[in-house]
Amino acid sequence: MRKNIVAGNWKMNKNVIDAQQLMFQLLEYKKNNATNCDVYIAPPSLYLMMAKDLYENNEIGVFAQDMSEHESGAYTGEISADMLKSIEADGAIIGHSERRQYHGETDSHCNRKVKLALDKDLTPIYCNGETLEQRKSGQHFEIVKNQTEVALFTLSAEEIKKVVIAYEPVWAIGTGETATPEQAQEIHAHIRSLIANKYGQEVADEISILYGGSVKPDNAKEIFSQPDIDGGLIGGAALKIDDFAKIIEGFNS
Repeated sequence: MRKNIVAGNWKMNKNVIDAQQLMFQLLEYKKNNATNCDVYIAPPSLYLMMAKDLYENNEIGVFAQDMSEHESGAYTGEISADMLKSIEADGAIIGHSERRQYHGETDSHCNRKVKLALDKDLTPIYCNGETLEQRKSGQHFEIVKNQTEVALFTLSAEEIKKVVIAYEPVWAIGTGETATPEQAQEIHAHIRSLIANKYGQEVADEISILYGGSVKPDNAKEIFSQPDIDGGLIGGAALKIDDFAKIIEGFNS
C-alpha cells in the first residue's frame, strides 16, 4: 500500500543554529499533532547526524539531498551510501532537477545511484520532470517516460516498490508559469501507467509519487486530493515551520 508523504528539501539553506531550531520546531509539531502522512526532511549533509540524533525514535525520516554513484574512493566532496547507512539515514534524493541542471546528472547516473541505494537498504526519492521548452513543444510525456524507464526499469518488481518518485514540473518553478492540480495529476497518472505497463497494476499501486512543483499551504489540500498524487517534495515552504505544518495538514480530512 503506497504511503502519503510530505518531504522537506532544505537545499543549501540554514546555518547550524537555525537548522537545529527548525528541527526542534518540527519535532514539537510532530509530537503534538496527529498526521495522516509520513514526514521526511532532507537537510544539508552537514546536519544529517544532528537530525538523526534528534529524531532517534524515527518520528521523522532523514534523507540526504544526494549520494554518490560510487561505493568509495577518490571522489572529493561526495557522500557514499555506506556513509549514509552508518548514521542510519533513511535514504537520499536522487536526480533532483538542480542536480541535473547544475551538476550534469543524467538518467544513467540516477540509475546507478538508485540501484546502489537499494542495495544498501536506503530509500531513494527519484526525481523526474520536464523543462519549459520541453513542455511547450509537447514533449513532456515522452521526456518523463524516458527518464522513468532509464533510471528505474532495470529494477526488479520488488526493488521498484521501494522507490519513491517525485515529479518536478521544472517548467513551473521560477518561470512565472503555473501548473494546475489537473496538470500535475495528468503526469502522475502517466508515470503510474508506465510502471503498470512494465510491472503490473499491483506494483504500480504500491509506489508513492510525490509532486515537487511549489506546493504551498493554500494549495496543498487540492493537490493532495488528486488520485495519483501521494504527497509533496517541498522546497522553500519547508524552511518555515508554520508553512510546512500547514502543508502536512493538507492530508487532514
